[in-house]
Amino acid sequence: MRKFYMVVNPEGGLKKGLDILERVKPIFDEYDSELTVLETEFAGHAQEYAHDVDYAGYDGFCAIGGDGTMHEVINGMLNRSDGATLPIGLVTGGTGNSFMYDMDCLDPEEAAKRITQGQLRTIDVAKVDANGELYYAFNIVGWGLVTEAGELAEKLRWLGGIRYDVASILEVLKGKKRISKLILDDKTIEEDFVFILGCNTIHTGKGMKMAPFAKLDDGKIDLIIIRKASRLKLLRLFPKLFSGEHVKSPLVDYQQVNSFSIVPDEENGLTIDGELIGHTPVHVEMEPKRINVLV
Repeated sequence: MRKFYMVVNPEGGLKKGLDILERVKPIFDEYDSELTVLETEFAGHAQEYAHDVDYAGYDGFCAIGGDGTMHEVINGMLNRSDGATLPIGLVTGGTGNSFMYDMDCLDPEEAAKRITQGQLRTIDVAKVDANGELYYAFNIVGWGLVTEAGELAEKLRWLGGIRYDVASILEVLKGKKRISKLILDDKTIEEDFVFILGCNTIHTGKGMKMAPFAKLDDGKIDLIIIRKASRLKLLRLFPKLFSGEHVKSPLVDYQQVNSFSIVPDEENGLTIDGELIGHTPVHVEMEPKRINVLV
């Protein structure tokens, strides 16, 4: 008998957490696996569970959700005072599923089968020092237009699924100046940037192929660097982000590094794993093969 924690948010994402749980429970039963279900009641509760529960006697810490849930679980686990870890299993159920896109596993039942079969994969994690605050990122660390569009999109929730696209266009049209120092390993660049996005996964958001050459276990973070360009050129570039064709554009500088720092002229917000958290200056360093996932 194998034992797993299973975190489920009854109200989060698409509000289908409990329905998905009922669909996957029989799969765990079939593979002689016992679930201890932990229902979340507030934002950050999954992080608290991963940080506080007793890991003794358990074979994995699982959750139904998307990138935000995965972020919480990793940050709770890697900040434990006892240093204990468990393999992490994610059952697809969020609004943003970048990690599960990379795993080619968007079906919750398929995800449950993979977890019960116990196949482990070790992946890298980015250690993020955001103006003195520590975070761990498995997906992305973004600055500039990507963050500002995210902030604006929160105010446009009434637009539904297109709000981020609308917000991105509006931010491009503003033509804002973003002067920053960018340090790549030991090389320093100071320019006017549109955005800088560090990716550990190929995909971001809802299947956007932002870093087509990214690997979860190569010890590198893939940087998408967009320098200042005309509004028209930027608007033409944005649709290519979904297919990965943007990397062929002369507007895009694609780098693979062990670490990077962003030090803008003024303090700005950040996007970490799709969450609007943290502020610049920021230093990001990869921690190779930091966690195990059940995939």
